[in-house]
Amino acid sequence: MLVSAKEMLQKAKAGHYAVGQFNINNLEWTKAILLTSEELKSPVILGVSEGAGKYMTGYKTVTAMVKNMIDELNITVPVALHLDHGSYEACYKCIEAGFSSIMFDGSHYPIEENVAKTKELVQVCAEKGLSLEAEVGSIGGEEDGVVGAGECADPQECKMIADLGVDMLAAGIGNIHGKYPENWAGLSFETLDGVQQLTGDMPLVLHGGTGIPEDMIKKAIDLGVSKINVNTECQLTFAAATRKYIEEGKDLQGKGYDPRKLLAPGVEAIKATVKEKMELFGSIGKA
Repeated sequence: MLVSAKEMLQKAKAGHYAVGQFNINNLEWTKAILLTSEELKSPVILGVSEGAGKYMTGYKTVTAMVKNMIDELNITVPVALHLDHGSYEACYKCIEAGFSSIMFDGSHYPIEENVAKTKELVQVCAEKGLSLEAEVGSIGGEEDGVVGAGECADPQECKMIADLGVDMLAAGIGNIHGKYPENWAGLSFETLDGVQQLTGDMPLVLHGGTGIPEDMIKKAIDLGVSKINVNTECQLTFAAATRKYIEEGKDLQGKGYDPRKLLAPGVEAIKATVKEKMELFGSIGKA
């Protein structure tokens, strides 16, 4: 059964660990993440970007796939199905489609408009029992057409959004989608600390979890980060494992071209990546 992310993140904040959001792109990815979460008894958030939603033919298809997979695989750990970096319009589409959690990315609007739209969605989500993530300050890099320069959030603006009653807050602290460049300055813990001081018990979200050094991840968790998003790292390990399988000619051996065999090494690579991240985030055994 799908659940709101609210309770799992409140527990994570109180317990000083983080729940991973792992983005899904197809059946194989979803199955790999769910099975790993069940094996490790970790709560999990399945992230769906607008681009991935379109690729999987629509949000209703995604909801049906995830709900039925939870049932067929006997998944008992808490699972939230979450819209990632959603536009105002996409939020309503996912609410209608049966998602249990949404993110409204209003960071590109003037703060007054971000507040107004977020306030409206807080009320809608509360009525339907969904959790809502908001964003202040942009996440660097590009993801499905959402481009940000990586500006650090204004803690006072974060407080304005948090006071609306959102369940989690993504604050830009120098983090980047995709691979981090060699000259990356690192996370701004000064900004993160300032945000936490003004938002109290609000679970904070760290986007761009791929490539951030482990010591920075752990420090971010200590400063209130309760949800960490991972996508690029799964993409990279999936691609590397699939490339190795083909370069070794295994797709030419017997029925190695069968997509179930062709994609299997990539699926195992995703499982290993998810396990590694759950260990780092401290969510194992917290379901």
